[in-house]
Formats: sequence, C-alpha cells, structure tokens
Amino acid sequence: MTSTREKGESGEILIVEDSPTQAIQLQNLLEEDGYKVSAATNGADALAHLGEHRPALVISDIVMPDMDGYEMCAKIKANDVLKSIPVILLTQLVEPEDIVKGLECGADNFVTKPYDPKLLLSQVRYLLINRMIRINPRTEMGIEIFFAGGRHFINSDRIQILNLLFSTYENSLQQKRELERINKKLKEALNTINTLHGIIPICAGCKKIRDDKGAWSQVEAYISKHSDVQFSHGLCPECAKRLYPEIIKD
Repeated sequence: MTSTREKGESGEILIVEDSPTQAIQLQNLLEEDGYKVSAATNGADALAHLGEHRPALVISDIVMPDMDGYEMCAKIKANDVLKSIPVILLTQLVEPEDIVKGLECGADNFVTKPYDPKLLLSQVRYLLINRMIRINPRTEMGIEIFFAGGRHFINSDRIQILNLLFSTYENSLQQKRELERINKKLKEALNTINTLHGIIPICAGCKKIRDDKGAWSQVEAYISKHSDVQFSHGLCPECAKRLYPEIIKD
C-alpha cells in the first residue's frame, strides 16, 4: 500500500486491542501506510505506556478486560499532559448510548468494526492533520442530559462533539451502503435461482425433462425444483373426454 499521508502527520500511533489477531491486522495496516506503531492489550497497559511515551494518536477497542476503552479514554482526557492526544474508539455497533458514552469520555472519533481500511486511514489522517487544534486550550462547556434511562454530564468542546458525531454518521452511511450492496447481490442471486435459463431437453413422447445429471423428471417436478412455481392439477377437456368417455359427452 502506498502512503498518502500529508504534511503535518507524524509521530507514533498507540493501538489498544486485546485480540492479538486484530492488533496485528491493524498494526500492519498502519505500518504499510508509513506510521510508527506501538501496542497495548488493555486500557491499564495503555495508560502505563502513556506514562513514558507521548503518541500522536490512540486507537482503542472498547470491550477489553481490566479497563475498557471508555474508561481509558476518560482517564486520558482527564490528564492535563495527555488530554490533547486524539482517541479513536473501535466499536462493533454504534447505538445512541455509545455516542453519549463517547462524548462523556472525550473520544474524538468512532470507527465501527469490522472497519473499512480506507475509512480508518482517512480518520487517522484527519485527526493527525488537525491535532494542533486539539492542543489549544479547550473551551469548557457542560450540560446534563437524561438519556436511555440515566443522567449523563457532557463536558466537551464543540470540535470534539462535531468530530464524534460526523464520524458516527460516516460509519452509519458506510454500513447502509454495504447493506444495500449485499441486498442487491442477494436479489440478483434469488432472481437467478428462480429463473430457468437456456435450452431444456424434453422428451417428445412422454414430455419428461432431462436434468444436467442425466436424470428424467416430470415437467412439474423439474419446474418446481428450479423455480417458485407451484402446481395445481386438473384435466383439460381433451384429456377428460379421453379418460372418462362414459362421463364426458360431446
């Protein structure tokens, strides 16, 4: 992968992920794009790492043992030395409660898992290019809201709120497009299954049909197997007269 990083992007990226497989996958993606990467397995290990290093960005899973991503992010943003470091949270689903929790802990961005590599890299570039804005003193604002059965106090600047909400919208739009793509493929596959194609070998005498394995089947059995058609049986006038001449009169 060729790096498309722009001027202003530099420094280490800290990955916080308890799954070794997913951590390696993410590390390879970032390193292929030219970033220096370090890793921690949970929030507590990440904070210990941050005690000695100052990465330019933290990318963290949410569900982890010992300390989850929300708690870790809240501790980073509560630390005067660390709070300017942008934090991207990786999540399986984005529910309204997730957005509120992200605002409460001070997260800068959401990316849904499984993530699109191009989308993740674009979010990383955006945050790194604009990180100087985050270094400036925060304009404090606070509001208490009642949501999802509980009280939440949001104390975030406008930039952080916009970043988080726009990233949530972008993730939702990506999921919508992916669902539309999958639904289109399923519809095309169903249409293919339910439609008979090509030349069908049929016996000129008994009218049975030969399948691709060489077996002969009644017409109705073959069509039922290869389509959604259902049959109801009856007798045409000619057959009725031929089979029951004593009943059917001219």
